Amino acid sequence: MSGHLTIVGLGPGPAEWVTPAANAAIAAADVLLGYAPYLARLSPRAGQVFEASDNREELVRATRALELAGEGKRIVMVSGGDPGVFAMAAAVFEAVEKSPALANGFDIRVEPGVTAMLAAAARIGAPLGHDFCAISLSDNLKPWQVIEKRLRLAAEADFVIALYNPASKARPKQIQEAFRVLSAVRKPETTVVFARAVGRGDESIEVTTLRDAPNALCDMRTLVIIGSDATRRLQGGKGRTWVYTPRSVRDE
Repeated sequence: MSGHLTIVGLGPGPAEWVTPAANAAIAAADVLLGYAPYLARLSPRAGQVFEASDNREELVRATRALELAGEGKRIVMVSGGDPGVFAMAAAVFEAVEKSPALANGFDIRVEPGVTAMLAAAARIGAPLGHDFCAISLSDNLKPWQVIEKRLRLAAEADFVIALYNPASKARPKQIQEAFRVLSAVRKPETTVVFARAVGRGDESIEVTTLRDAPNALCDMRTLVIIGSDATRRLQGGKGRTWVYTPRSVRDE
């Protein structure tokens, strides 16, 4: 029996946000590998093996998955959200590039998932209704100077910006630095959304402005959306606030 490796995303949290294709791959797997908190969301069937590992062990995990698939096993690599967005799919292909022979003789598939910015956007309306970009504030794998440049250029281009990994215990002040960079370009009244733990029991959504954003609390479970100049807020029923970005752009 030839092995194969499937990389799946579990979405931001709720089981109903995991795609049928991802669930089918999980059910058929001999071995599942992933960051321990993600694997903890699953229940192994009889005979399945779970191999959990820590954060920042992505390349080791990816190499192990390739080795097991090369032995003829059906392997699933588990990510949160979408596996191709700041997640394990890139790590797997980095491992393949580093050691091409590891991928000989079997197929690698990537199954799409619901990434955090899509879940957060759905909760508040349609902030991604026009051009947008996603930037991770983690400087574990890239210099902070690169992050600052990308923030500034995205702000100057008037993209809606989704910020991943905005803050952690090791990086508590980088989100404040990001707001400093953005505030030098964007208007103070620019809409900002803090979407924390979307889809889970402790979900919280805060809609504010760039002027007041530094006062909001966020952590690694928070997705931050910075609106464009065109992004608008609407008041709905029962005091609900909707945020959307129009599909068209006026000529300047």
